[in-house]
Amino acid sequence: MENNLPPNILLTQMIFGFVTSKAIHVAAKLNLADLIAAKGAMNTSEMAEKTGANEEAIYRLLRALSSSGIFIEDQNRKFSLTPLAECLREDSPVSAKAMALSAGSIFYKAYNEFLYSVQTGNSGFTKAHGMQPFQYLTCHPEEGKIFDQMMTDFHGGETQPMINNYDFSVFKTVVDVGGGNGEVISAVLNKNPNTKGILFDLPEVINRSQGNIATSGLSNRCIVKGGNFFEAVPENGDAYILRHIVHDWSDNDAVAILKNCKKAMSAGGKVLIVEAVIPKGNDPHPFKWLDLTMLMIGGKERTNEQFGNIFSQAGLKLTRIIPITPAICIVEGEVA
Repeated sequence: MENNLPPNILLTQMIFGFVTSKAIHVAAKLNLADLIAAKGAMNTSEMAEKTGANEEAIYRLLRALSSSGIFIEDQNRKFSLTPLAECLREDSPVSAKAMALSAGSIFYKAYNEFLYSVQTGNSGFTKAHGMQPFQYLTCHPEEGKIFDQMMTDFHGGETQPMINNYDFSVFKTVVDVGGGNGEVISAVLNKNPNTKGILFDLPEVINRSQGNIATSGLSNRCIVKGGNFFEAVPENGDAYILRHIVHDWSDNDAVAILKNCKKAMSAGGKVLIVEAVIPKGNDPHPFKWLDLTMLMIGGKERTNEQFGNIFSQAGLKLTRIIPITPAICIVEGEVA
């Protein structure tokens, strides 16, 4: 739809975009979408009673969100869900609730130091919170749990396209580096019954993941190992998956991770980075905006050329790029 607003009004709306972000965060924090999903259309008196919040303030919050298509108000001042509001439900298959919670708290605070990141190229998150992102999430387990759920919600839809568009059956052993809850390696092994797997992540993450592998019935084919990928990764893998891992780190750190994969892999092995590949030009791409958050935490989204550069520095060569969704690709590399 063509936007006919004058440029200054359109820019003003963009300038105050942070108000929309915080409004969505508060709606998620108060579980408003979940309440409406459970009971049906609700007035703000009922919501105030359920949440303990101010009735008039809830009405003003939902009126504003409804003007952007998040919730809808009827003639009786009752609010219902819209497709956008459905995404704020905890149990929605396309839930963005965890993202609303995390973005509106730890990342919102971090963005106060965005100017610092742009001026220095350093982590505004670390300056705002006094520690690196993953250290912070370890020290604040409730925030860490929300972050883990956000990652599962945001990237979970990539798993099936990944295994549909890449042949993992040619590998004897697949190592999922930084594999988190084990969703990816489980999907790979379930589709390829002759392949074995290794799930590798920090010890505190692996402690949470062991049960998932056991529940999947894959304990006999998947080894679970804890460690630090800056020190070493499990040896003798034929493929090393790094899904949304490398973009968390600077080029120097990314090269260090890739060098450890190269050192550990079997002859003829592959490195498979599953991330966005940023296109050139002015066309919109969602990861051009996500790249600003990566700047805040000390990482980056990369172009084709930038992936080639970090591969080369690690003694690898980029062999091909395989699109798996409109925004995400498998960037494949092997020993140069």
